[in-house]
Amino acid sequence: MPAPLKHSLYVKGDSEQASKQEFVSSLRGFLLNDMATEMKEQYTSYIEPTVVKKPTTGEEVHKLIKETSLFKFYSSLRYNAQEMVWRSALRPLHRSIEKVSNRIDIVSAKADKSKLALNPNQDIPRNVSAIDVHLAPGSYHREDGSANWMGGALYDHGLNIFSFGMMGENLDDIGQSMAQYIARKYPNFSPYNILDLGCTIGHNTCPWKITFPDAAVTGIDVASACLRYGHARALDQQVDINFKQMNATALSFPDNSMDIVFSSMFLHELPAKDLRKVIEEAHRVLRPGGLMLHMELPPNDSLSPYDAFYLDWDAYYNNEPYYKSFRDQDFTQLRLDAGFKPERLIELITPQYTYMDSAAYNQAINSERGFDGSTGRLAAGIQWFGFGAWK
Repeated sequence: MPAPLKHSLYVKGDSEQASKQEFVSSLRGFLLNDMATEMKEQYTSYIEPTVVKKPTTGEEVHKLIKETSLFKFYSSLRYNAQEMVWRSALRPLHRSIEKVSNRIDIVSAKADKSKLALNPNQDIPRNVSAIDVHLAPGSYHREDGSANWMGGALYDHGLNIFSFGMMGENLDDIGQSMAQYIARKYPNFSPYNILDLGCTIGHNTCPWKITFPDAAVTGIDVASACLRYGHARALDQQVDINFKQMNATALSFPDNSMDIVFSSMFLHELPAKDLRKVIEEAHRVLRPGGLMLHMELPPNDSLSPYDAFYLDWDAYYNNEPYYKSFRDQDFTQLRLDAGFKPERLIELITPQYTYMDSAAYNQAINSERGFDGSTGRLAAGIQWFGFGAWK
């Protein structure tokens, strides 16, 4: 269920709007848990047993299941629920433009102006400008006249509905889980400069500052609307973050200047040529001994054919054209090609930090964990996957 966000930019809406959001969020929870479970059971019990040659890839599973009535019904509902997420978030935001604008002005008035650096000449790449990513109308860079923060607000409020309570109270569980994992597994590592690529509104950027308070933390994105909103959001929560408008394929930072280069659910938004540039740039700006870490869905070659098919649904039906091609990549080769050494590569699986007490989290990250049906899925017992390398 969507809960009030932990900042004063949150727009609750009236009772009718809140009811619509609650319905959409509950519908997504039903689809991604109950209905998805039923679909997998149908495939396992009634579809796969009818074929002589068992599928070995997600594509083969997709071919078998896509003509079934249950899958068509599931996909239709899920697609429409995705559109409903944005509609149910956008309407109350449009009715609250003056309120949000005033609040952004108030929290930003006394802020250090250097903390938000926008580039009026920044090109918006076509993988953002030509696609309503995740069916978000106008994509994440949309600016509605004087509401030049609208893309960020829509992302924030939409994600709260979309995730039906599975991303933490501040929508920051990914950032919290990844930062805490690194802090606890590598207690002698003390980063001073941390960079978050494709940060959108900084919801997963702020946890790095909270976890490493002595570090200078910077989030970059091409979308000024997200950065304006994210800057005000961080200020309201009293987290000191630098926000810069920049493309991750061409970082303006010097060589050997960062201790951590991080991203969350960003790489799968990139065409292959840009993906390689981003990882090469991460290697360039990292100091020796620094860490590159990307939170993503696991690669297809690490999953069962059915789970690979299930996670690739977005590539076929949710305006995510690079989603599957990214997960088909050889993640090891991507890092080696960028200059990282094979003995310095890391991969990790972490449970959700914000849903556990500290002792239980410590025990969990020090136990052997492998991929399972919950890895990367919005489901009970979800695990986040990360991969990267030390320089």
